[in-house]
Amino acid sequence: MTLAPPRPDAARAVEVKPAPPPVRKKRRDPLWAKLIVVLGAVLMMTAGVGIVGTKYLISAASSAVTQDDLLGGTQKTTQEGGDSKLKGPIDILLMGVDARKRWAVDDLRADTIIALHISASHDQAYLVSIPRDTEMRFPAFAKAKYPGGVGKANEAFFHGAQNGGGWSGGAQLMAQTIKANTGMSFDGAAIIDFNGFKSVIDALHGVRMCVDQRVKSHHMVYVDGKPMYLADARKTGKPQKTIWHEVGCRNMEGWEALDYSRQRYGLRNGDYDRQRHQQQLIKAIAKKASSSGILTSPTKVARLIKAAGKAFVLDTGGVPVADFIFGLKGVAANDMVLLRTNQGTFAGNGAGRETITAESQAMFTAVKQDKLATFIVSHPAVIANEK
Repeated sequence: MTLAPPRPDAARAVEVKPAPPPVRKKRRDPLWAKLIVVLGAVLMMTAGVGIVGTKYLISAASSAVTQDDLLGGTQKTTQEGGDSKLKGPIDILLMGVDARKRWAVDDLRADTIIALHISASHDQAYLVSIPRDTEMRFPAFAKAKYPGGVGKANEAFFHGAQNGGGWSGGAQLMAQTIKANTGMSFDGAAIIDFNGFKSVIDALHGVRMCVDQRVKSHHMVYVDGKPMYLADARKTGKPQKTIWHEVGCRNMEGWEALDYSRQRYGLRNGDYDRQRHQQQLIKAIAKKASSSGILTSPTKVARLIKAAGKAFVLDTGGVPVADFIFGLKGVAANDMVLLRTNQGTFAGNGAGRETITAESQAMFTAVKQDKLATFIVSHPAVIANEK
């Protein structure tokens, strides 16, 4: 399971979600990316649930999730490989935000930015992270009265959300910025609220994560033996105990998995290690959903979808959900390949921002051309170590 101005280090997990942004006019159909809400739900087709279970899932997903226009008319065109019948490759922009109740809707940035690429063969998925500190040029964006400029990638969401742009404006400017700077365009998009992710993990009764470096939590502490955000812990006036994420593989509750995936200070490769851990979390959620029997139980599926409905705002481009399920039933959680931008190391420009290396730009081009499998053969170092 980087998801402008204030708080440049904000890749925080969320404790309480604010009131959702205004919901725009609904799109014409239930849309295929709703299934991304429960990434492993696609796998129910291979679990023998059958058409009745599938119809149930479609209905439940359609009513549980907030929809909005997150691409602003910049969906992938036919010339770019867009295909309303899902016969080609599929690209989805995932943006993670920390939407705490005390923060205004327009005071957020997307500190997690991941491109989910599904090959045209629909049997392989890739997660490609875009570093939060990458210097990018932002296009002018009339919806938020933004004239355009230059800044870190995660600031695009902030600028697009100003002057009434809201979450949809933030996502639209982010999508436009990524396309302008990397060439990648998208069929759909999702805004992930980390607090909702915690609910998904808890509905799964935890996920298995492997900690590869001992790291201290910079966001939470124990108070009376219970995990608590630092700001809340200070208000209690009680003694605090440091939370350390120790090396090893184990089942993690929602708070622990999210807190671990948020850490970047104290890790050998800083934000790059955090990007990898976030990719691992997404894969772990999909894997747990597909292997724990949840997808064969209507009651458990309903609970999972309800939790996921609090985690996402989605835009999926007009393709019916049923077409998506049947077209992508070959994609499994184990088929997700985690890829590293800049080979997982900081490529600074001397001003505290990053540049995209020639190899990484070639990787983005391979995403656009649906040639990642070939690219990886000649550039194996881009594959992230999952432990």
